[in-house]
Amino acid sequence: MKALVKAKAEEGLWMQEVDRPEIGPDDVLIRVHMTAICGTDIHIYNWDDWAQKNVPTPMVVGHEFGGVVEAVGGEVSRIKPGMRVSGEGHVVGEKSRAVRAGRFHLDPDTKGIGVNMPGAFAEYLRIPAFNVVPLPDDVAMEQAAFLDPLGNAVHTATAFDLVGEDVLITGAGPIGIMAAAVARHCGARHVVVTDINPDRLKLLVQVAPNAIPVNTLEEDLRDIMGHLKMTEGFDVGLEMSGAEPAFNQMVEHLVMGGKIAMLGLPARPFNLDMGSLIMRGITFKGIYGREMFDTWHKMLAMLQSGLDVSKLITHRLPASEFQTGFDAMRSGKAGKVILDWRDA
Repeated sequence: MKALVKAKAEEGLWMQEVDRPEIGPDDVLIRVHMTAICGTDIHIYNWDDWAQKNVPTPMVVGHEFGGVVEAVGGEVSRIKPGMRVSGEGHVVGEKSRAVRAGRFHLDPDTKGIGVNMPGAFAEYLRIPAFNVVPLPDDVAMEQAAFLDPLGNAVHTATAFDLVGEDVLITGAGPIGIMAAAVARHCGARHVVVTDINPDRLKLLVQVAPNAIPVNTLEEDLRDIMGHLKMTEGFDVGLEMSGAEPAFNQMVEHLVMGGKIAMLGLPARPFNLDMGSLIMRGITFKGIYGREMFDTWHKMLAMLQSGLDVSKLITHRLPASEFQTGFDAMRSGKAGKVILDWRDA
């Protein structure tokens, strides 16, 4: 089968012929229809420090996907051939305290599809049946291809009660944009999203027209708050950028007792003003992946009840044109890039 492989320890990815996966008794074989390029895939393509430390070569990459079940192992009963599915990209163990308590997303033994084990940028994918998520009929396959990052957005945006609250989101990347749409769907009053990339802020308005874009190089956040008649500050912050200045700005503009859910991964350690966080009573929660499988239930329910993030897709390409997709993602001007594997 054809697959996109990190074949060498250097910048780039290569389309190659690899063996079709064989499944065990608890596995499912999926014929991949569509995949989406993730920021993690860009790290692997660039072969940065993180990728060098975490990704063995050669490795079939990719973890955002939708497809149809081709075959199931002998011990699998929940999943049937022919089902339309996506799946959780974190493969967990069985031993840790977190797993034994049902907090699967916190398992320290987690392995990543497309990172530590063969991934979804291929004609076929093998994953444990436990990880497979059946798709409702009214969820399109190209949306299934990026349920993984939508789950990140939903996990972050539902970390705190947003009903009637004023929400500040720092970072208008694809997940930040989806979080803005989710926050409004969950009942937030005002949703303000900051970034310094005008292309991302334009995309934000297309996907989440009720969100308020703020280019912090050109606009003062205090002026925006005044226009919105916010007298004290934002109630909840969703930090998506991983940038220290954005985080500090968020803290500065929160109400006393405000809450922050942080998904963005910093490229280097922050210099935190712990005194300010303590004296202002700020609640801080780190977000990792998706809660298995409560987040999946919530995001599928949201899609079925009116949440529409389809305009986040800016590129639809055959898998053979993957290089065009990666170039678009690396430019910082793309939303979600969908690769179609049906004619790979």
